[in-house]
Amino acid sequence: MQAPPAPPADDADWQALLCLRDSGSGPSPSSPLASLFRPIMAPPQGPDGCMVLGRLAQTLDGRIATNSGSSQWIGGRGDILHTHRLRALCDAVIVGAGTVRHDNPRLTTREVAGPDPTRIVLDTDRRLDASYGLFAAGGPPTLLVCAPDASGPDRHGAAEVLRAPRSAIGGIDLPALLPMLASRGLKRLFVEGGGLTVSRFLAAGCLDRLHVTVAPVLLGSGIPAFTLPEAARIADGLRFEWQVHVLGQDVLFDIALHRARPGVCA
Repeated sequence: MQAPPAPPADDADWQALLCLRDSGSGPSPSSPLASLFRPIMAPPQGPDGCMVLGRLAQTLDGRIATNSGSSQWIGGRGDILHTHRLRALCDAVIVGAGTVRHDNPRLTTREVAGPDPTRIVLDTDRRLDASYGLFAAGGPPTLLVCAPDASGPDRHGAAEVLRAPRSAIGGIDLPALLPMLASRGLKRLFVEGGGLTVSRFLAAGCLDRLHVTVAPVLLGSGIPAFTLPEAARIADGLRFEWQVHVLGQDVLFDIALHRARPGVCA
């Protein structure tokens, strides 16, 4: 029988962060984990009552998957651990229908100690069938978010269906969705992917923070990390400050956005 993996060297700091999540007391600011995760634990500042974190893992040349959709695993072990920790610290994890279709993810915290988040799937036109694991009974609760005119009952497998307005430019109206989630107690939100979903939150001005892991991989082709309207000038982009953290062989950029939008989306 294979021995279980040894606990991470920072396990005590992680347990303290879980206490912060549950009771408001936690590690000192000098803890490396605290410096990374404390901003996520801060009270929401947005008028919708939510703190929204976007997250992507990409190659050095900005790809999150091959053209066929293969994305496992761009990041290394440290990046996987980081992702599971984010799930444990947040009330809900959000993915788009494309991520469910390509990866059939579980979106649990099986790699770390901590609670599983509510799983939220954005599927505007309700095109996913109920055969995916997220919609099966026995796991953490799942919400399927679709448009009011998407046909179907109020359950999708074991998942509850939540109807949210359409955006005028396509997809779900994210600024309208956030207060609906906050009213359910889902205030700390982790937008895990894919690239199109994270890009839509960014374009709508709905991200408080952004975590981007860059792995030492070159593909030369594939699906880009971000998809935004074409910029005519460098000034149309979005400049920001960041903090840099090492995750094994990968590099994590922790970006404070404060709901800022790229100039091309304003």
